[in-house]
Amino acid sequence: MAVSPIAFRIFHVKFILAARMKRSHFRQRIVEYIRAEARPPDKFSHQARLYALARQIAGRRRYDDDVVFAAAWLHDLGVFVGHRPEDLKLLASWDNVAYAMAKAPAILQRLGFHSKKIAAVVEAIRTHQPAAKPTTFEGVVLRDADILEQLGAVAVLRTVSKVGRDTRFVRFSDALAGLRRSVESLPGQLKLPAARRLAKPRVEALQRFLKSAEREAGGIEW
Repeated sequence: MAVSPIAFRIFHVKFILAARMKRSHFRQRIVEYIRAEARPPDKFSHQARLYALARQIAGRRRYDDDVVFAAAWLHDLGVFVGHRPEDLKLLASWDNVAYAMAKAPAILQRLGFHSKKIAAVVEAIRTHQPAAKPTTFEGVVLRDADILEQLGAVAVLRTVSKVGRDTRFVRFSDALAGLRRSVESLPGQLKLPAARRLAKPRVEALQRFLKSAEREAGGIEW
């Protein structure tokens, strides 16, 4: 029996709405999961900014937004208290990326994410750090976005908050040294033009902060 054009349109609209509802459900579950797991509490917020930056960087290019969303929210799972080692010696050599890659598939399956897209999420997580070489466009935008989060005023807040609780940042001087390395080495590693444009004001802001901090310290040890 032939289907009328109106009936077909109604079916098509219902199908699209159902797909959107399903997608929004797994996204909400992922956010809720990270909200519960992100400890200390300041670890929660980087994920939302990272996803927003990745979308901004991607622009009108075609990519899988579900993959970017899931990777952005799960990539730092291994840095949360309760997931990372408590022993400082183990923490010093901890591979948080490998941990996130290992844990992500089961978490995504449980939260209703697309099974066929899980491998792409894991791959984007694998290459999200500056030293890595992304193999997909989703990986490129995630990596560029993560680099941007290490520049500018937000980078200062994120780095200074780690002083005294991160083996890399025992004193404020360690935080300043880390920020200085970031502003000197990271901008040149950005891949996409949009990311480089977004980096410019962040670099300038970070440079101004470092100069002010050094001037105010007057050479006294932090």
